[in-house]
Amino acid sequence: MSDIRVTAVATKADRKAFIDLPYRLNASDPHWVPPLKADVDELLNPKKNPFFEHAEVQLFLARRAGQVVGRISAHMDKLAWTLPPEQGMGPGTGNWGMFDAEDEAVAAALIAAAEDWLRAKGMTRVLAPLSLSIWDEPGLLVKGFDHDPVIMMGHNSPRYQAWFEGRGYTPAKTLLTYDLQVDKPFPPLIERIVASGEKNPRIRIREADKSRFKEEADLVFDILNDAWSTNWGFVPITDSEVRYVSKKMAPVVYPDLLRIAELDGEPVAFMLTFPDMNRVIKPFKGNLFPFNFIKLLAWVRKPKSPRMRVPLMGVRKHLQSSRMASQLAFMMIEYIRRSAVKNNGAQTAEIGWILDDNQGMRSVADAIDSKVNREYVIYEKPL
Repeated sequence: MSDIRVTAVATKADRKAFIDLPYRLNASDPHWVPPLKADVDELLNPKKNPFFEHAEVQLFLARRAGQVVGRISAHMDKLAWTLPPEQGMGPGTGNWGMFDAEDEAVAAALIAAAEDWLRAKGMTRVLAPLSLSIWDEPGLLVKGFDHDPVIMMGHNSPRYQAWFEGRGYTPAKTLLTYDLQVDKPFPPLIERIVASGEKNPRIRIREADKSRFKEEADLVFDILNDAWSTNWGFVPITDSEVRYVSKKMAPVVYPDLLRIAELDGEPVAFMLTFPDMNRVIKPFKGNLFPFNFIKLLAWVRKPKSPRMRVPLMGVRKHLQSSRMASQLAFMMIEYIRRSAVKNNGAQTAEIGWILDDNQGMRSVADAIDSKVNREYVIYEKPL
């Protein structure tokens, strides 16, 4: 590693190099979807991204013979320290992510730099990769390299798994995504469960009201924080993050694809679905200008997409593990399925991610005949 030099990102030129590197390293991968550079820049901007209000981040670049050959982010999330260790985070836990490397020697130098930074900050354990938080792109893809990722899911070289494990990292948790055919009805049992719910006067499944978007967003994130509060890896979403994410998501939230379930007039569950924007932005090669933004705006106004993604779903904690929770989930899935097929031309959907030990959600996924199509691993290592 003597010819590899790892330095902290300190200048605008460094920051640009950090953002630009993956476009060169992944250029030959037919299934890598270049993210919009403007989005990556905003993710890393402490003045815009409220993650920085409770986290400290340091970016690193690796160079060989003056050429940038790798990158990594090291970070500490102070909110994560307040959570019980048995939930995955806890005191002394740091993270790294946004990893790209030309070869294994570069990977070793980058990971060592991130570990040294975390150790100097008093961290005693690493949970990685997270890019940047558990709510962004968590985990390393280890299964499902043969197809494009959907919106807000990562894709990486299959070489990375051996490189990480060779540095002493062991799997802490596996995250699963499920592939589902939506242009055909669900199994008869699910149809009966939905029909039964439709006859129950206590249940109402409604579309989101975009004329009250702030209130609806607050409601959704309140349910989410409650529903996921005991999940492994959970870190609460702050009020600042709710405002930030809501504003960013507003243009691509469609009322018929965001359903809220009410029980006895009380909102108790939600399900959010996005048309897969990755199919639109893939040819952009990371750039919106000069003309790509016009194409994107036209698509956003009336999105047609054969592929959908269900990134978030939650049922309030007091209902979890009940028959009612499953019935509400099936009803929301079915209502969104109908809308996505009719209004967006949907044929398939990806559900997830789902923790590998979340038996409730895995049972729901199995019941609608969906199959695991991608696996992501979050690793851990003591420092």
